[in-house]
Amino acid sequence: MSQMLLESVNVGQPVALDAGRPDKRTGICKQSVAGAVRVHGLGLEGDAVVDTRHHGGPGQALYLYSREDYAFWAARDVATGPGMFGENLTVSGIESADLCIGDRLAVGDVVLEVTSSRIPCATFARRMGDPGFVKKFRDAGRPGAYLRVVAEGYLEAGQAIELIPFAGDRISLGEHFALVFMAMKKPLPREMITRLLALPLAERDRADNLERLAAL
Repeated sequence: MSQMLLESVNVGQPVALDAGRPDKRTGICKQSVAGAVRVHGLGLEGDAVVDTRHHGGPGQALYLYSREDYAFWAARDVATGPGMFGENLTVSGIESADLCIGDRLAVGDVVLEVTSSRIPCATFARRMGDPGFVKKFRDAGRPGAYLRVVAEGYLEAGQAIELIPFAGDRISLGEHFALVFMAMKKPLPREMITRLLALPLAERDRADNLERLAAL
């Protein structure tokens, strides 16, 4: 794996994707910003989270996507660029599916922890202007990474990223992403749910797995 680099820091304010529904706004439209941006326990200063039922919170404070993932989409004539998929951090040097839950990323004084893969939704499809994009994103298996802020500080494009592998049971985001969609069709085995619950999952993800375990 090559050296990981923070290529872009992206923030967004609420916008309406549907001109016919100006009251329905989203924070998915992120723009690259210059200079150092403060990161705190709930994300980047100046960044908006509108749908707080499904997004944001300590376990999903930031969303990361990589240039390597974008190269896959660009080869398929999908619009790409920093923030295009709603990510706060655009990085290079890794494919997101290869990150494991519990891995940590040290960027200057900031420490971030991988907590979950991104599950696509209708808002994402509207952002991409493609009603079928949820399925395309699922099939591509390049989910990006939700991150928890372990140590606050400032982030700026150009910083090197040190990957600190999780010392425990390693479940990649690619594997996690596939398991989420598998669980939509049939119950996950108890052993797999127990493995997931032993990881530092995002809060929503943990709640989902506790429900799955209770339903067995």
